[in-house]
Amino acid sequence: MKMENRFQRRVRRDAEFAEKNPSEKSFTSAFSASLRTLRRKSLFLEAPPPCAMHGKAAVVFLLILAVLGTAGGYWLGSRNMAPQAAAPAASTAPAAPKLLYYRNPMGLPDTSPVPKKDSMGMDYIAVYEGEAETAADEGQVKISPDRIQKLGVRSEPVERREIDRVLRAVGKIEIDERRMHTVAPKFEGWIDRLQVNSTGQPVGRGQPLFDAYSPELVSAQREYAIAVQGLASMKDADSDAQAAMRALADASLSRLKNWDVSAEQIQQLRSGKDSRRTLTFRSPIAGVVIEKKAVQGMRFMPGEALYQIADLSAVWIVAEVFEQDLAQISVGQSASVKINAYPDRQFMAKVDYIYPTLSAQTRTVPVRLALANPAGLLKPAMYANVEFAAGGTTGKVLTVPASAVIHSGTRQIVLIELGEGRFAPRAVRLGRQGEQYVELLEGVQEGERVVVSANFLIDAESNLKAALGAFGEPAKAAVEAPVEVRADSHKGH
Repeated sequence: MKMENRFQRRVRRDAEFAEKNPSEKSFTSAFSASLRTLRRKSLFLEAPPPCAMHGKAAVVFLLILAVLGTAGGYWLGSRNMAPQAAAPAASTAPAAPKLLYYRNPMGLPDTSPVPKKDSMGMDYIAVYEGEAETAADEGQVKISPDRIQKLGVRSEPVERREIDRVLRAVGKIEIDERRMHTVAPKFEGWIDRLQVNSTGQPVGRGQPLFDAYSPELVSAQREYAIAVQGLASMKDADSDAQAAMRALADASLSRLKNWDVSAEQIQQLRSGKDSRRTLTFRSPIAGVVIEKKAVQGMRFMPGEALYQIADLSAVWIVAEVFEQDLAQISVGQSASVKINAYPDRQFMAKVDYIYPTLSAQTRTVPVRLALANPAGLLKPAMYANVEFAAGGTTGKVLTVPASAVIHSGTRQIVLIELGEGRFAPRAVRLGRQGEQYVELLEGVQEGERVVVSANFLIDAESNLKAALGAFGEPAKAAVEAPVEVRADSHKGH
């Protein structure tokens, strides 16, 4: 029992030592494990017989020495190997980058030393040491290569080219107003017989439209016939009587002519034939009936329009030209016209008239073009795409693609590629606008590379607004000051 109590006290002391010295836990744990093994084998739980006490004590003592030696060797070995294993791990692990600040996710010139959200609920983006702007010149921005690839940034060199400009406008086909005629009787009457009875019907010049009956027309014919007969019977009368009768006959003839009585009918009245009951109205031109109000048996009044006939062998195209392009348009200028109904055909027209008014809603000026339509393919109210050949430059000029220009409202900006992911905004002055290229009057040199795609994404990604403001000292101070505050705020972390 004395042997058991002594080892129990040793185990208790080892446990207390392990709690006070965690670094020595491996040794004490090994020792305690050995003692638990011995206790399971009942080496110390049962009291040995008196005769065997000394022999078993010697065996136990040797076992304890072996356990102590094994545990001590393990403890010393683990202490010697731990620094050696920790050294390579410490040397191979990369140092964590230092957090500088958090920037606005939309590229606005706003940073924060702590995480936050913008007005739309988007998290601010962390900026670590090495990712911040390192451009040497003021006003430059820098984007990492992987970001450039994701954005699809593409640049082209500034070169000299000839600029050919084509002005495009949308127009509508209309009837030539100079080729429209209205058939309106000049006396009161009734439609006795209707010969052209449908809208859209083509008619020829002189083709009968309708026969009209009018009591006034019949009376006028009889007056003229009587005047002609009276003038013939007064050959032997004095000159005054003959002059009066001739004046009456001339007045009756003028009245018939004013009512559009044909010369054939007047000649029949002169020859002594009876007056006709009806008068035939004929088409004044060859064309198409675009409006018909005449109905069989209807009564009409003087001046009432019964037919409208249009000659469609030539038509107008009224195109809407923007006011900034008006200086490139002149009377007599040629233009090509394409109609959606005939996509494989191209029609040629000439500028006939430039209207003196401008639409306040669309900021366009109507331009009238005359276009021949012998086959009648072009119908009124059809839409037309008009291209005016505005002419090109006399020689090669310095140009950039139109997509490279950013219009800021008060000036035009292009992004110059400086290499190694660095870009610099530069103000330019533009000249003539071409189909794909714009003339540069000043701002860049030939051979410099300008960004032609994703330039607006660079604006949002790299805070281009702050870079543009950095051209002045106030903007520079506004950009640099927040960075210094954020760097100081992380010194203690």
